[in-house]
Amino acid sequence: MESRVKIFGHPVHPMLIVLPLGLFVAAIVFDAIYLWRGFSTLRTVGFWNIAGGIIGGLVAAIFGLIDWLAIPARTRAKTIGIWHALSNVSAIIVFAFVFWTRYSTRAFATTPGLFVLEIAALIIALVGGWLGGELVDRLGVGVDTDANLNAPNSLSARRSRAA
Repeated sequence: MESRVKIFGHPVHPMLIVLPLGLFVAAIVFDAIYLWRGFSTLRTVGFWNIAGGIIGGLVAAIFGLIDWLAIPARTRAKTIGIWHALSNVSAIIVFAFVFWTRYSTRAFATTPGLFVLEIAALIIALVGGWLGGELVDRLGVGVDTDANLNAPNSLSARRSRAA
């Protein structure tokens, strides 16, 4: 099954996920340097990177939902797709909590506790990213008209296609 939304023949959802993930990683790097060295500019940069990551993640989620709705019911792909979505939306919610908490202080600064939440959210997003890779790379969702929507897990020794 191919993606429902494409630009110049390429699925939109995988294109969009790169920016929010990169912004979240950058926020953690800037916040780590801020906590380590106290550079006040970096706390603001980290704060706005989180804002951009949240917005970009929600936009990417819209296109992911469109593609997920096209996956046939009762397939492994449909199940993985929901776990992929739930993990990534959960990560966005945690980052949104961190953003709101930092916004409420008007200093935009992170704290060690909020920094731990950012790292936890990134780990959740990385799990979601792996699940997205499973959908695309293993099952062929969004990129292959002959996708095997019930292919075995990539961690198993079984092959995804008949030889």
